[in-house]
Amino acid sequence: MASSTVENYLKQLYLEQQTAPEQVVPMGRIASLMGVVPGTATSMVKALADAGLVNYEPRGGVMLTRAGEQLALHVLRRHRLVELFLVKVLGLDWSEVHDEAEVLERMDALLERPSVDPHGDPIPTARGKVSDVGTHSLADCEVRRAMRIVRVVDQEADFLQFVSRRRLTPGATVTVDEREPAAGAVTIKSPGGRVVTLGLAAAEKIIVEPA
Repeated sequence: MASSTVENYLKQLYLEQQTAPEQVVPMGRIASLMGVVPGTATSMVKALADAGLVNYEPRGGVMLTRAGEQLALHVLRRHRLVELFLVKVLGLDWSEVHDEAEVLERMDALLERPSVDPHGDPIPTARGKVSDVGTHSLADCEVRRAMRIVRVVDQEADFLQFVSRRRLTPGATVTVDEREPAAGAVTIKSPGGRVVTLGLAAAEKIIVEPA
């Protein structure tokens, strides 16, 4: 049920519990920390309890479960790494980097609003839109036509190293010279005129579009 709201509740609960270990956090305190009315805080806490992330006592308060604590630590780790990145790499003043939304916005701008990650997987926009990235692979695209690699869907390290050595990475232009379904093989001319033979299973993992 991960969302920014859920993560914020878990993070605040974790930080609050550090000041009073083994004690439940009163619902009024949670509402104050989150800047919401008590009813809103209660509704969220009940949802967190249903998900097994907190233990909720209606007239007492709330405490993170082990699962909730682990997720809260994950959120804190990410948040603090981003803060460190902004200070150490971008040179921002440490008083400016606490707001994670601003952090991500700055990173997005520095990267010039990327639409895909290094593997070609689409990055959702700030409005939650996801772009289409290719519908054909080297296993079924048009033969003897220049194609641009746009995505590699297998992200196992061995496979990524394999395609990298053969320059079959996003952005490269290649041509399928021959496809032999009976033999389960595809012959590809990669950048620089290199000829590479792939099995169909591997070729299916490399998504392309017309160059």
